[in-house]
Order: sequence, then C-alpha cells, then structure tokens
Amino acid sequence: MEIRKAIKSDVDDLAYLINLAGEGIPEYLWGAMAGPGETALEVGVKRAAREEGGFSYRNARVCTADEVILGMQVSYCQPDPYEIGNLMDYPELVQPLVELESKVPGSWYLNAIATYEQYRGKGVGRRLMDDVEQQARSHGCTQISLIVASENQVAGELYQRLGYRPVESRAVVPYPGCLHGGEWVLMVKKLETLMD
Repeated sequence: MEIRKAIKSDVDDLAYLINLAGEGIPEYLWGAMAGPGETALEVGVKRAAREEGGFSYRNARVCTADEVILGMQVSYCQPDPYEIGNLMDYPELVQPLVELESKVPGSWYLNAIATYEQYRGKGVGRRLMDDVEQQARSHGCTQISLIVASENQVAGELYQRLGYRPVESRAVVPYPGCLHGGEWVLMVKKLETLMD
C-alpha cells in the first residue's frame, strides 16, 4: 500500500468515498444542487474536480495498492481566524458542523476519511490516519481536529485510541437518510512540536 496525492482522474472515487464518510450528507446536499437529468453523485464528481474549496481533489490523498484506490482522506488547515459569517446562510443540517469547525482555528482538519467496504480491516484507515498526522506536522499545525457522530461508536473509539479527545458537541439535525442521531462531537489531538 502507498499513499499519494489525489489527482483529477480520482474524482469518481473521491465523490463516492466522501459520501460514505459524510454519512449521506454530501449526497443529500448534492441532490439539492443537481440540475435537470443530473444525479447527486454527478454533482459530487464535479465538486471533487474543483481546483479549490474544502472538498477538492487538491485536499485529498488516497491509499492505493497496485494502482487501485482503497481509501482516501480529505484534510487541510483551518483558517485562523475562522470567520463563520451569517450561520443562517448555511443549510440547517450543516450549521452545527460549521460551528464546531470554527472552534479550532488553525488546526489541521480531517474533513473526511473512508475506505471501500471490501478493503476494511486491512490497515488502510490506520495508514490514512498516520498520513493525516504527517500532513499536519509538515504544515506546522500543533493540533488535528475532526468531527464524528456520537452514535458512530466504532469510529469514536478508534479516534480515542489514536489520541483524540472530545472537546465540544452539537445536536445532529436529522435529514433524509440520516444514519446517526445524537450529537456531532468535535475531537482534537494535540501534536508535540519539534522542540518538545
């Protein structure tokens, strides 16, 4: 297995995997953006192909074996200061996520991580998580942040084993196809600096 930067030809995989990671929220939002005769996933592919924005292939890294994509992660440095603007300008189901993101300005934010179902349990996720930490350090960030659903206990426990700690939460706003209720939990891992 190896980790590499995503390239534009990876966008079909990235759209599928970010929807998996986002528990259906991306597909729900993409569906609202779709034009006549366009599927939600087609919108996601177009968004992945953008040159900028949080969900851009430029912020993604993929884990591959024999040139087959096994999984991916999307991560980047949060702005500091983090300016929300008018929270009501965001779709209601995204508002709690934006609020939580704003609590950790300047952190390296793990927006999404996912592995194709058939490659789970083979160390892909762990390799991708190690890569997130390496990226954070290489960009001079002193902490990594991520958001997980409180009812997604498997992921939450994994993140705790990797050194992430819950710091704040907001209620999940239900949406069609919502996999988890409960709360969105912001988790943070502090990184030692090179001088420590």
